[in-house]
This record gives sequence, C-alpha cells and structure tokens, in this order.
Amino acid sequence: MNQHSSLSSVLRDVNTANGLPNNHYIDPDTFAEERDAVLFANWSGIGFGKDIPTAGDAKPVDFLGMPLLLVRDRTGEIGVFQNTCRHRGMILVDKPQKIRGAIRCPYHSWCYGLNGELRTAPHVGGPGQNTHEDLDFSKLGLVRIRSYVWRDVIFVNIDGNAPEFEEVHGELMQRWKDFDQPMYHGGEGASVYLELNSNWKLAVENYCESYHLPWVHPGLNSYSRLEDHYNINELGKYSGQGTYVYRQFEGENGEKLKDFDDLSEQWNEGAEYIVVYPNTLMGVQRDHGFAFLIDPVSHEKSCERIELYYAQKPEDSPEHEPLRAQNAALWKTVFEEDVFVVEGMQKGRHGVKFDGGRFSPAMDGPTHCFHHWVATQIEKGRAEG
Repeated sequence: MNQHSSLSSVLRDVNTANGLPNNHYIDPDTFAEERDAVLFANWSGIGFGKDIPTAGDAKPVDFLGMPLLLVRDRTGEIGVFQNTCRHRGMILVDKPQKIRGAIRCPYHSWCYGLNGELRTAPHVGGPGQNTHEDLDFSKLGLVRIRSYVWRDVIFVNIDGNAPEFEEVHGELMQRWKDFDQPMYHGGEGASVYLELNSNWKLAVENYCESYHLPWVHPGLNSYSRLEDHYNINELGKYSGQGTYVYRQFEGENGEKLKDFDDLSEQWNEGAEYIVVYPNTLMGVQRDHGFAFLIDPVSHEKSCERIELYYAQKPEDSPEHEPLRAQNAALWKTVFEEDVFVVEGMQKGRHGVKFDGGRFSPAMDGPTHCFHHWVATQIEKGRAEG
C-alpha cells in the first residue's frame, strides 16, 4: 500500500514544485485515502436542485459508494440523508420518484417524513403493536448529511467536520456576488454527460488552466485567445481562470440572451471559470452560468455532469431557443475536446518513472493551487488519522 508517499515536493512554491505522485491517479488504496481526506472531509458537489424541483421529489445518489438521498420537503427546502433504513440497513429509495406520503422502507415498511423523522414502524412491538418502550422514535430518524445549496449545486460534507460552507467559500461567494440572483436551468438541451477513463483530479486540473487552449480548443482560441486570459490563484481556497473577451452569441436580427440584472462593468466582456474544491467546476458569464460535477467513480474512471443556467426561464423566452441551443452546442464541443487530454494524462500516469511533472510558473498556477490543496488535505487526514 502506497499510503504515505511523500507530498513534500508538491507543497513547494509553483516554481519548484512537482505534481502529485502517480499513485494519486492509479492506486486504489490512495483513491480510498483521498475519498476520506479530500472528498468526504470537504464540501463535495453531488447533485442539483433541478434534480428535485418540487416538494416530495426524491433522488438517490451514489457518491463514492455512499448511498445518499436528495429530498425536497414540503417547505421547499432541500435535505440530504443517508439512503439507509435505521432498522436493518435496507436502501430506501432506488430510483428518482415523487414521495406522496412518507419515505417507506420496502423491507418492513418503516416510514420516514420528508424531514427524515421516523413516523411509523408497523408491528414493531408485535402483531398490531406499532410502538415498543425500548425504541425511541425521536432517535431513529434518517441520518442527515450536512448540505448546502449554492448556484443550484447541492454540496455535502459527509464526515460532518468541515467548517461551514460560507466560511470555506465565502471569498468566492463574495467575488461572484453580482450573480447572486435567480437563474433558471436551460431545459432539456442544457445538460451534458460525459464518461471519462480518468482519475477525477485530471478533469479538475485541466479545467483550471487556459494554457492548453491554442492546441486543444482551436475554435474557442480563435476569439478568446490565450493572451486574453488571466490566472486565478487563491492558494488554499480556489483557483481557475478568467477571460477579458467573452462574446455573447447574437441571433440573425442581433438579438441576444437576457443578461443577469445589475452586473458591474467587469462582466460586460469578462467571464470566470473556477473550481470549487474539490470536485465542482463553475463558470459565470453575463448571460448564463454553468456548473459541472465530477463524480469520482473509481481511481481510473469518472463522470462529468454539466448543467447550463440562464437569467430567464426557457418557457418565458421561447424566441431565444436557437441561441440557447447554439450556446449548449459550443460548450459541449469544448468539454468533449478535453476528453482525449484528460484520458491521455491518465495513461501517462502509468509511466513508472514519471515524477509528478513540473509546472510552468507563469501558466500553471491554478493547477498547482489545486495540487497543493489536495496534498494539504491528505497531510491533514494523516495527522488526524
């Protein structure tokens, strides 16, 4: 087990640091260590509010083998629970559904409210006896997982020990406060799903930087060039890239998608693409935003789920459907163009003499920030372990 590979070379300044060692991409034991120290110990994105749009909606999610249940209660609030009955550990909900009355276990019919409280346990005290003096229903509710919803992404902290989401990501929330307003999913065409033969971190690393644009995204680079981008290096917090030349699509008659309201001048032609550590990638532009979640399926497999959001409901602006379709097609192309490099880096990590690689001090700051943060989380986990 390669559990304690030294991370000292990763924790250096970008000018002299190496990247994370190979085992962090190809070793199942290291993947298990990262699951606990990086993904379960921080605020990981696992779903979207749009997945459970109305009261009573429930959706099961498997996150790194952990069975979770997303639920929207009668007040419209989103809750996340362990999808496990408190009786004999049966999975409660196995497919997305509308909960009409209660969340009912299919095994012995114990029933829970949308707030997770145990409501009924038929025959638990014997036939026809639905209580027992030694069972305190108030202590047998579903296990609630800490959750927070930001920009429609449902984040969870599974180990329960991370600082509050607003404390961890407060600076980024402030940076993007102009966009703290209603946004609406773009409908059926606004979702992209990709499967990668790659470790989850390589998808994050690739998203962080604009260095690869001229070679991997020639179409995008033709108008949003490498020199039009800047690095976002917030060591220990978040990282990514921005552009000074975001150009809106225009229709045949010059029509454009509606902008978000009251944006500052920075966003007239600016856009930013930032990683909310560990696994959530977000973008903001004047007329739309997106988020994508990277689901770490195994040490060499991941899934990407991307959702696009707009300032107007699609049904309120049907005349803009061609622009939304054009926008979705562009992003789908860009995201698909990245697949071969992310998978190629995964193959390269099997080169036993690869030393984690070096960073361009000028161009790779955002990627180094992510490596540094991951290494810091792992070291912290080892110290506590």
